[in-house]
Amino acid sequence: MAKKRSGGGLTGTQQAAKFLGVSVLSGAVLAGIALPAAGALGLAAKGTVEGFDEIPSNLKTPPLSQRTTILDSEGGVIATVYSRDRKVVPLEKMSPYVQKALVAIEDGRFYEHGAIDLKGVLRAINKNAQSGGVSEGASTLTQQYVKNVFVEEAGDDPEKVAQATQQTIGRKVRELKYAIQVEEELGKKKILENYLNITFFGQQAYGIEAAAQRYFSKPAAKLDLSESAMMAGLVQSPSRYDPINDIEEATKRRNVVLQRMVDVGDISQAEADKTKATKIKLKVKTPKNGCITAVAGAGFFCDYVRKTILSNPVFGKTSEERQKVWNLGGLTIRTTLDPKAQRAANRAAVAKVDKDDPVATAVVQVQPGTGKIVSMGQSRPYGLDQKQFQTTLNLSVGSKMGGTTYGFPVGSTFKPITAAAALEKGLSPSQTFDTPWKISMKENEFTRCDGRPAGNGAWSVQNEVESEKGAYDMTSALGKSINTYFAKLEQMAGLCETLTMAKKVGYERELGKSIAQSPSVTLGSVESTPLDMAAVYATFANRGIYCVPVAIESIKTANGEKLNVPQTKCTRAMSDHTADTINQMLKGVVEDGTGTKAGLSDRDNAGKTGTTEGRKDAWFVGYTPTLSTAVWVGDDVGERKEMYRLTIGGQYYDKVCGGCLPGPIWRIAMTGALGSDTPSFVAVDVPRGAEKAKEDPEKDKDKEKDKGRDDAKPGGQQPENPFPGFPSFPGTGDGNNRGGRGGNH
Repeated sequence: MAKKRSGGGLTGTQQAAKFLGVSVLSGAVLAGIALPAAGALGLAAKGTVEGFDEIPSNLKTPPLSQRTTILDSEGGVIATVYSRDRKVVPLEKMSPYVQKALVAIEDGRFYEHGAIDLKGVLRAINKNAQSGGVSEGASTLTQQYVKNVFVEEAGDDPEKVAQATQQTIGRKVRELKYAIQVEEELGKKKILENYLNITFFGQQAYGIEAAAQRYFSKPAAKLDLSESAMMAGLVQSPSRYDPINDIEEATKRRNVVLQRMVDVGDISQAEADKTKATKIKLKVKTPKNGCITAVAGAGFFCDYVRKTILSNPVFGKTSEERQKVWNLGGLTIRTTLDPKAQRAANRAAVAKVDKDDPVATAVVQVQPGTGKIVSMGQSRPYGLDQKQFQTTLNLSVGSKMGGTTYGFPVGSTFKPITAAAALEKGLSPSQTFDTPWKISMKENEFTRCDGRPAGNGAWSVQNEVESEKGAYDMTSALGKSINTYFAKLEQMAGLCETLTMAKKVGYERELGKSIAQSPSVTLGSVESTPLDMAAVYATFANRGIYCVPVAIESIKTANGEKLNVPQTKCTRAMSDHTADTINQMLKGVVEDGTGTKAGLSDRDNAGKTGTTEGRKDAWFVGYTPTLSTAVWVGDDVGERKEMYRLTIGGQYYDKVCGGCLPGPIWRIAMTGALGSDTPSFVAVDVPRGAEKAKEDPEKDKDKEKDKGRDDAKPGGQQPENPFPGFPSFPGTGDGNNRGGRGGNH
């Protein structure tokens, strides 16, 4: 008997002898290449014998790249994505015909030999010697399987693929070594199962299950004899024998496989002849891959999920680790997307803005209290065909997540943040400022968070129209979007306090940068994203608690293992009383302020319009106790277009404003997304200030100028008195920010 090492293994000399014998018998690893004994021994001594009894775990259970399925919150399929179209199935879910056909054509003596077919080796050596070249190989199914594992690991990296397939003695010896170990540890059935799951069958299909669906629209378990023979024939050359491109060549190859099955005794000659006489009947199913196939316009949300996995440390410390998780696939990702809300958001996005319009719209919805992103829609469809006005730029998010680099100025939708900062500092909603239409303030009267003045110049601020002057309290200033009021309120509340509040409610989370410490921030000069703005207003709905937006609820791997997913983090940004007060004041905006076209008549709702300098951006952000929605309209390509005298969605706009276009879009999205429950905001008493309009002999002239203002249809009239019980202030626009330094005014 051979002597063994302690622990039962062969001695180093015996291992070398065993491995050298295998190498010599392989005839330079089945390729007909002469391998000098000394060279083989030297190679073995330098590393191939070391660790001979160790086998990489990936050869036992290869990490096969598979399809990932992205689901909505109710389990419906949003999209299927993959780098390899594959679904791993056990051997019992593969037709017996395909198992026999594959073995017959690729390795007829598979069940008779070990990892190396010595008869095959000798036959190949003899034939190659007679031909004077390499005319025949003798790789067993096990050796092919080992090679496929290394090719699979190489993925789409050309250099790694070249290394995995290079025709060198070292690589072939390594494959041979592993093949011996695989045979010992896995057994024939498992090797066959793994092989049928890993191999490429052409037409983007990896593994027998995906291939059966691709060519015949059926599971691998239901493949008949003809179909199985055709599939087995593809393995040698998927492109040459592709039945979609060359049915005659595929039929010839199928018949070769059938005859081979006769030779090895799997079927009778009569069965083969009968099957050869039939035509291959394809039922081709076009593979659907990627977010471009997402349902209900959810391509942007689908891509946001992909970006989440590729960027969040929960899925790996490095970008390479996260990329590997995504490429490996086989995941079932259940997301936060609500199918009803998504249909509503998608419908709203295209209801008033066409895909080929000069501007675009983005609609995104967040659930207060959970941070769940329930919808994400755009007027331009997701895709790469620019001729069809498709885009992959997600207008709702920042560049890290597939969106814009700089975001968009938010205009007067920022004002509730200033109001919240003021209330938190102890100021009353009754705080009244008697302001002219236009004021000039000193920048050094505003203090940054580092204690330094915000600047040394003058900051000029003006309202939308000259008639907007007089005494305003916080409620009426929000409803009428009075710029001069909020400039003074920010000064009293504190610039740093305002910026701190903005940070608490996640104003620039998506963009990942600090908010510029400029007084003009109160007028919305600093950029944000629609997703962040939806989350900001969800904070008010959630009575002062901000929750970080999330898109993924759970993930399971192909083997059923649960992966950790990013969790929302909820923190208190303001007192519940402050939030409740903001809610009551913003109800006035949709009831009889600048957002009347957005208001919902059947439930409590609140919101704020916003328009930026030159009307380059128009916003409406609003909410109910259960849903927050942000709508942005603007130019998404090239130079930022000023939205004057444009036809959008078939309707002419002399000037676009937050109340006249984003507002109605918001209403469509909310109406379609909300259920029958109609919870109310917590009612609180909101003190009012004593307002008095300044006498102005030019008032009648201003009223004429006010026609066509932001809360009216283009060319329409203003409501006579938007705030019953208080003096009428002509012009209740959304505070188009004009004039002054340091941003949009």
